[in-house]
Amino acid sequence: MLSENIAALVRRVLAPIDFPLLAILGLLMAYALVVQLSASSDAPARINAHLLNVAVALAVMWILASVPLARLMNLAVPLYVVGLLLLVATALFGDISKGARRWLNLGVIRVQPSEVMKIAMPMMLAWYFHQREETLRVADYMVAALLLLMPVALIVRQPDLGTAILVVAAGFFVIFFAGLPWKFILGMFAAAAAAAPFAWSMLHDYQRQRILTLIDPEADPLGKGFHIIQSTIAVGSGGIFGKGWLNGTQAHLEFLPERHTDFVLAVLSEEFGLIGISVLIALYALLIGRGMLIASSAPTMFARLLAGSITLTFFTYVFVNMGMVTGILPVVGVPLPFVSYGGTALVTLSLGVGILMSVQRGRQFVQT
Repeated sequence: MLSENIAALVRRVLAPIDFPLLAILGLLMAYALVVQLSASSDAPARINAHLLNVAVALAVMWILASVPLARLMNLAVPLYVVGLLLLVATALFGDISKGARRWLNLGVIRVQPSEVMKIAMPMMLAWYFHQREETLRVADYMVAALLLLMPVALIVRQPDLGTAILVVAAGFFVIFFAGLPWKFILGMFAAAAAAAPFAWSMLHDYQRQRILTLIDPEADPLGKGFHIIQSTIAVGSGGIFGKGWLNGTQAHLEFLPERHTDFVLAVLSEEFGLIGISVLIALYALLIGRGMLIASSAPTMFARLLAGSITLTFFTYVFVNMGMVTGILPVVGVPLPFVSYGGTALVTLSLGVGILMSVQRGRQFVQT
């Protein structure tokens, strides 16, 4: 009887899990641990914190995977409204750190409301289009754009360009998958290009400096250009096979700033070379491929739009981080998903994986 109860409990615990997705995530996190052991070799306590972050992230993933799709859809509007109110509160009462007002002190905890919008935004837009699936009109896309722009404007104002890019991407992917006509997409790009000179004048000084540094990092090699220069040196010096684990000179001789967070890819590239980068890209390709497969077979429009948006948001994380580390995009503070050190990003990304598992579980219920 006891063994039967244990077996039933195990089945209940494992029921929400999509094992292909979990296997890919496990390989990514194991690879990340190897890289973090090198990047954080001067701070052993950071590894313990990283392992704790992983445990919390996996627990959060399981909780979200256990939430039925119908309940997720019911949470979309309240989560979006709460996130928007928290962003307004941050703009009015948030803590200022390094010239940015991004954190809100709630007494018991200190939160970064913009992180909430990475999940709340695609959920809200997916819910909105789901409600209008049968009568979708051009005006609905305009309302969706307004729902997207309100929180993004508050995030840009903090300022936090990296998070704003990720929230815009998450929202745009939902609108795109909902059937936004290509003529509107091309018109948006044309309008953005035309507005570029005006947007330049609206950027903060440090944001303009990042773009100028991207164009010519050698203009200030010991100041603004130091990150990009040292990062590209590390990436290039790894060659095909790398210098070997713990043998990266740029990282261990303190030339590479933020080597355990935003620039952890440079550590990986220097020590494991092109082979190591190829393995990482293959794991990301498997993650994105599995996510798109789940999205394509989702049982409802809400599930399809949400799963597709979350999956391509993973791609956005990877593309932006790799672009800034290799010097083809400005440094905007976007972590390498599931590899960079940092509990907030890891939990947010794991929330996304949990939602994908919930979508897959909902599909299985429909089939049975």
